Amino acid sequence: MRNIIYYLIVVFISSVYCNDNGKVVDIDDYFTQNYTSKPVLSPDGSYLTYTEYKWNEDKDGRESDIWIVSTKLGKPIRLTFDGSYKSQLQWGDDNKTIYFKSTNKRSGEKTPPYNNKSQIWRISIDNTQFIPVTKHTDGVGMFRLSFANNSIYYTTKKKDVTEEWQGLKKEFSNLKYGHGVVSFSKIWSVNLSTWRESCILDNKKVITDISISPKGNYCAIITKPDGTLLSGEGWSNVEILDLRSGTSKMVTESGWRKDHPAPYGWLENLAWSVDEKSIAFTVAFDGYPAEIYIYNNEKDPYLYKVNRPDNIHISTNLYWRGNTNELCFLAEEKARRRVYSFRNLKQESKPIIKTITPGDVVVNSFSFNKNGNTMAASITKPDRQADIYTVSSSGGYKRLTNINPQIDNWKKSNISLVSWTGANGDLVEGILELPPDYNNDNPLPLVVIIHGGPTSAALYQFRYWIYGRTLLSSKGYATLSPNYRGSTGYGDKFMVDLIGNENDIDVEDILAGVDAMIEKGIADPKRLGVMGWSNGGFLTNCIITADNRFKAASSGAGVIDQVMQWGVEDTPGHVINYMTGLPWDVPKEYSLGSPLYNLNKVTTPTLIHVGEYDERVPVQHSIVLHRALNVYLGIDTELVIYPGEGHGLSKHSHRMAKLKWDIEWFEKYLR
Repeated sequence: MRNIIYYLIVVFISSVYCNDNGKVVDIDDYFTQNYTSKPVLSPDGSYLTYTEYKWNEDKDGRESDIWIVSTKLGKPIRLTFDGSYKSQLQWGDDNKTIYFKSTNKRSGEKTPPYNNKSQIWRISIDNTQFIPVTKHTDGVGMFRLSFANNSIYYTTKKKDVTEEWQGLKKEFSNLKYGHGVVSFSKIWSVNLSTWRESCILDNKKVITDISISPKGNYCAIITKPDGTLLSGEGWSNVEILDLRSGTSKMVTESGWRKDHPAPYGWLENLAWSVDEKSIAFTVAFDGYPAEIYIYNNEKDPYLYKVNRPDNIHISTNLYWRGNTNELCFLAEEKARRRVYSFRNLKQESKPIIKTITPGDVVVNSFSFNKNGNTMAASITKPDRQADIYTVSSSGGYKRLTNINPQIDNWKKSNISLVSWTGANGDLVEGILELPPDYNNDNPLPLVVIIHGGPTSAALYQFRYWIYGRTLLSSKGYATLSPNYRGSTGYGDKFMVDLIGNENDIDVEDILAGVDAMIEKGIADPKRLGVMGWSNGGFLTNCIITADNRFKAASSGAGVIDQVMQWGVEDTPGHVINYMTGLPWDVPKEYSLGSPLYNLNKVTTPTLIHVGEYDERVPVQHSIVLHRALNVYLGIDTELVIYPGEGHGLSKHSHRMAKLKWDIEWFEKYLR
């Protein structure tokens, strides 16, 4: 269905969150927000650790430090003060030592660990001195602790040339090649008592994840054959190394892809059960719901897919809860992201599902202590930024941090869930934000803010970010963030209906939402804007070709042509899945799915943003869009290219620029 159809809309508003008193939010307030990493509980559950990130204008970026907080007292204590980037926080079994990955640099130092390469470090909660665990010249990748073996397992990279032209490629190693030169992975272990280091795997494979079994007998790895951009999409596998015998076995082969309509997908989130009898992992396909698979590692091993209800969509994070058969995970359901668990996990059976974090919450990450009786989670709510909570068995929340106390004094937007009738008569939902002092007297300028993915969703949470929402509403705009067809959390059919229908029913869903806001008297039909990043940028490009009512647009890192995108992006399987084939097999789908061929219909002044080194949606798309609109069609257009940036903006100055450009652009055309 490629024609735009408009439906009579019914809107309802639920659970409005607002704060009429306090400071009016401005651009500078964005950079006062701090962020947290995944909270990690100590084995006994008495403490948790996390990394807190804050903006540093002088460094033109963010700095991070490690904090701990007592789960009983709830008083955060800062452990580090150097601001260097830190990740992969893990507790030692003494409940006092924290291991992490970080870079450390000393002036004039060229030898590890002070040569600015990632190494594993440790720090005690009683003594905040950094102690290096590894000293690899080129740094380390991921690492995992093993209490059973009193060891750390970690990966490093080794560049190798793998095919017949290796002579020339080694001779001219300064050149870049399309394939054949691969950074393979090696796995090392270091004993924490003897500090003896040994290599346990060096067999020319690229490793994307590792997991050590609780008893220390096995190491599960996700591998792919090489480093080319396609090898993670359909050619990755789970393997198990027996650390006692040195043998290995493949546990997935083609089983995870069997009978699936999508040709490409990837594996993630390895998780061992405590008894080492099961290893769980997720399988994700662009355009289709992610699934959980379990490999039974007993005498007669077998692989099976967990029978998932279709109203929830698995996100990430797999944990076996203590010594139980309860597998916990993050999943999205109607603009919320919660922790769920499966019980009664058996082949051919329907598991029992339980919601562990009820209510209007968006859980960013979570963890358990060793026996599973204490749970911690990073949670965002509709009225506040992410903080860290403990969660009781009954679903009660105890907040341990107040990362952003200044937000309590902000004059917050009115945030609500709204719904309307979209394409094919189906119900569509979205997030509506209105100014704090909105009194329903007059229609407002409306900016539609479109989420990326599309395999994701606009979530019911407080969100002041560089791609819209809070700042716009504070300046008197209404914003609508639609969960259009293809979004997660609204059932399998709602998600997969987008396959073969991009630039079609997703556009219908969004435009129907705009009509709903006009019909309700919220939006002024003469002051409509649209913006988005990534797939949101693509849909912005699609919408301005489909509807001339929009007076301003901000398109960030948006696709303009699907054939070009298949040819140059880092995950071409995404395009193949949504277009339902390769360009020479289904050329009509690629044409219909591309806004390029309808740019002559555009009248909307358009601001374009993109990172210089974006591999997901390369800069050429934005250059083509700017050339077409500015040079050939005479549309008021500006192109902003952010030097050194990829698919997202990391620098303080670049985020400030993005915020200011968007505000002034919409102020010019919608006021």
